[in-house]
Amino acid sequence: IRAELLEGDRKAGLSYAHLTEDKPVLLIIGGSLGSVAVNTAVRKILPHLLNTFQVIHICGKGNLDESLIGTEVDAPLKHLFAAADVVISRAGANSICELLALRKPNLLIPLSAAASRGDQILNADSFARQGFSKVLKEEDLSDKALSTAVFDLYKNRETYINAMEKSSLSNAVETITSLIESCVSHS
Repeated sequence: IRAELLEGDRKAGLSYAHLTEDKPVLLIIGGSLGSVAVNTAVRKILPHLLNTFQVIHICGKGNLDESLIGTEVDAPLKHLFAAADVVISRAGANSICELLALRKPNLLIPLSAAASRGDQILNADSFARQGFSKVLKEEDLSDKALSTAVFDLYKNRETYINAMEKSSLSNAVETITSLIESCVSHS
């Protein structure tokens, strides 16, 4: 986990993104390169999402919708994460661990088996089983499925937060240090 992500400030994130406290914030992040499938699906339902949410969509380099030119925000990611009430993300190992550490209710849309090694599917399934994440498979991604999943996630966000708070996986540094100390003391 990048330590700076834990230092995010909600008010700073809202300010950077020109958002307010009166509506929940949906953060969409598709990895460093973005996700064409996620970007397309989100853009199709954006008017519907904006009725309830303020949206921060990190679409990846070169994937900005031309009609949105002038709405770009240059803000530290730590503040955007802090501002988010719920997150849509791919299911890479770094991403899911950051979401767990930050206790962000999330909808994971893993890369399909055809487009990856399958690790994101395994990650997403593991997090769903533990109650940390809601999952929507890329093969099932449609306007209706995405909309339903986002609104269900937001409605049940406290359930996901509670599951993440109970996790013993949340502090990797302490866990690794403890394991090393345990091995050293038994040597």
